[in-house]
Amino acid sequence: YGGMGLDFSYNIAVAEELGNIHCGGIPMAIGVQASMATPALTRFGSDELKKQFLVPTIAGDVVACLGISEAGAGSDVANIKTTAVRKGDEYVINGGKMWTTSGCQADWMCLLANTSEGPLHQNKSLLCLPMNLPGIHVAKKIDKLGMRSSDTAQIFFEDVRVPSKNLIGEEGKGFTYQMLQFQEERLWAVATVLTPLETIIQETIDYTRQRKVFDRSVLHNQAVHFRLAELATEVELLRSLLYRTVALYVEGNDVTKFASMAKLKAGRLAREVTDSCLQFWGGMGFTSEVLVSRFYRDLRLLSIGGGTDETMLSIICKYMETLPSK
Repeated sequence: YGGMGLDFSYNIAVAEELGNIHCGGIPMAIGVQASMATPALTRFGSDELKKQFLVPTIAGDVVACLGISEAGAGSDVANIKTTAVRKGDEYVINGGKMWTTSGCQADWMCLLANTSEGPLHQNKSLLCLPMNLPGIHVAKKIDKLGMRSSDTAQIFFEDVRVPSKNLIGEEGKGFTYQMLQFQEERLWAVATVLTPLETIIQETIDYTRQRKVFDRSVLHNQAVHFRLAELATEVELLRSLLYRTVALYVEGNDVTKFASMAKLKAGRLAREVTDSCLQFWGGMGFTSEVLVSRFYRDLRLLSIGGGTDETMLSIICKYMETLPSK
């Protein structure tokens, strides 16, 4: 279908290199194409669907987006309200999606919708939805704290008709397919943050070495250079966890627990590194003239998007069997 046929470790290599871009929005937008909107289509979609949607997406001729979150269901994917009701050879879609990355410019959406009234984890399906169909309304481009180079949309569906052949895989398996997609999305997110964190630490070392307070460099203070050493160590530990998780994933293992741990650690470390380093920049860190302030805004999303820190903790607890039984 136009790809190189390489395993997922190559996605991670690309994601790490994209971290050299001095913003969070572009790596995230590319990640939507490579590791968020397309894994389920690649794994479970029909040949016809792949030719129609996957081929031009891989080629970069079209933009894809992922329609999961809603105003009342972000990390709580099971409680989405958007419906896709089967009528003959079509699904009729009603509802809306929120926080849709690239939604303002997307040519098609990988949409999760309720296709029956059964149990919450068995009543959902994924559909390839062309974004030029009647009844699709991109309500607004959301103004955000960070990731400002990436458009994020609120979208509504009103009696949108899509052919039933646009169903990805089996009806009712959408929740399971989406949980599998989340693993690649979360690992991509972890990989994209490694280089920015290293860059922030190094730039802070360079700045505090030449910035003087009370007749000596800021870096000369033990509290500063010890803290930077500690943060650099944490970044390397995160890298090791990511690589271990990816190796297990490529071998075909269930990496839900490790991917959730990596995503949790990446979100928290992104906040810790950017906050600590910005503090060492003093007043300059509070301006828009330095990279640390941009990453302070952009990387804050990592603890929220793709599943909040709290959701990651719940998943980890489930796999450790520490949650009380109902």
